[in-house]
Order: sequence, then structure tokens, then C-alpha cells
Amino acid sequence: MEKKSAILACILVLNMCTSISLVQCEYYSQSLPYNQVKEQKTSLHFYMHDILGGSKPTAVPIARANSGQGGPAPFGTLFAIDDPLTEGPEITSTLIGNGRGMYVSASQDAIPTLVMYMDLGFTSGKFNGSSISVFSRNPITESPREMAIVGGRGLFRFAKGYITVHTHSFSGNGDAVLEYNAEIVHP
Repeated sequence: MEKKSAILACILVLNMCTSISLVQCEYYSQSLPYNQVKEQKTSLHFYMHDILGGSKPTAVPIARANSGQGGPAPFGTLFAIDDPLTEGPEITSTLIGNGRGMYVSASQDAIPTLVMYMDLGFTSGKFNGSSISVFSRNPITESPREMAIVGGRGLFRFAKGYITVHTHSFSGNGDAVLEYNAEIVHP
């Protein structure tokens, strides 16, 4: 009798495992055509502080080309950044987030150009916990210049758009305060 109940229990367990695996074998779900997703546009205005000097820089070189060039960002120099984002141009203005990522000095032309990858993360207000991702060239002497928004997270998931940048101030050691106007399209 015990043998029959053990066999019956094994058959029952095997049957349950088989039915569970059949339920989870579907690898896709029904989706909406993209043109049915409602999009909205958000405009943001803020300042980014890129500080190369002083006792607590927010942009530091992490690799340099062996070219012997001078200046704060010679061709081939790669920087890691953790720049504060503020409501106003003063560093003491309300902190709204940070720009984290990297940029490389990527031009041998007369116009210095950076190629930037950064995540602009917001830490206060309506967009707290959300960010926009930027991957673009940045010809730093042009004003205004434009950078591409290629994605985001949180409220900016699936974001696209652009940022216009104006250099608000620039010091001799490479410190800069940059005015950002972002036009973001997102669901």
C-alpha cells in the first residue's frame, strides 16, 4: 500500500511540474504599437558645475595620451565626472542632482571638442530618482551647442531629446559653470 501511495505521489508531483513549465514557456507578451504610446514633452533648466581644480574637484583625469600636449584637457585625455546640478549658476544654489559619467577630449582641430557620456540624475523635486542619459559630442567653444539625449530612467524612461548648452562662466584652470536647457520627449 505504501508503495502505491509513493508512486501516486510521484506521478502527482511530476504532473504538477509539467503543467507549471508549460505555463511559463511563453517568451513574449502582447504589446501596443509604438504610435499608440502617448508622449509628453518636459523642459528643464539647470546649471552644471565642472570643477577641475581646488581641493575637491568634480572632474578628474583618469587617462592621458602620451602626446606631450599642454592645457587642462589635451587630445586623448579621459575624465571621470561627478558634477553638481543646481537651480542657479552659484554653487551654493539649490542642489537638484548630479551629472556622472565620462568625457574625452576628442578633437585635434582648432575647436576643442569633447565626447560625453553622462547620466544626469535628479535627486529632488518632481523628478527625484529619474535621470536622462546623454551621449554626444560637445564642441566647447560654440555657444549655444547641442547634445543628444539618448535615454533615461524613472519618469524619463525611453526619453529622447536634446540639450542646448551655454558656458555661463569659465576659469583659467578649466573650471566651468554650464547652463543646460533640456527638451525631453518621454512617455
